[in-house]
Amino acid sequence: MRIVVASGNSGKLRELSQLLAGLDVDLVTQTACGVNSIEETGASFMENALLKARHASGQTGLPSIADDSGLEVDALGGAPGIYSARFAGSGASDADNNSKLIHALAGVPAARRGARYRCVLAFVRTAADGEPLIAEGVWEGRIVDVARGDGGFGYDPHFWLDRLGRTVAELEASAKNAMSHRGHAMRRLRQLIETRRAAERA
Repeated sequence: MRIVVASGNSGKLRELSQLLAGLDVDLVTQTACGVNSIEETGASFMENALLKARHASGQTGLPSIADDSGLEVDALGGAPGIYSARFAGSGASDADNNSKLIHALAGVPAARRGARYRCVLAFVRTAADGEPLIAEGVWEGRIVDVARGDGGFGYDPHFWLDRLGRTVAELEASAKNAMSHRGHAMRRLRQLIETRRAAERA
């Protein structure tokens, strides 16, 4: 089965390819299919993931996988949430977003800096699929003022993992993928796809 990934990100394509290895699927990015990104107008990660998956499927006629993910900070009422990539405005850089985050948390004690990364994956067989597969993953941590590490991207240098005593940006890529919100969501999605295939064969 050929599946279009509703992203132009080659890193996401690699991660999904590894996750779905052995399922006899061929993944291609929407960019390679000439599909432009759609505006994310959903009110939740799930709505945005479905919006992107249905758009890519509708433009290509192929099944599609899309993800939407971001950071939720308790002291900020769950912000930046679905606006994580543009927290500091449209076209904001990672540095801009991190700067705004740390400024917003000025004076907030460590005990109230709990946060989580959340990822929702959506898989549709067609743009009008009435039974999309939805998988979610969450990674708990807290926000620290001083950036540490040069790996990862986004808020990783400020996302502290108490159990490991380091930030996500200080992890090896393999360790991050094993523990991350996206990794959990991807493994759950594979289970859902395998279950559906088994049911269809029965």
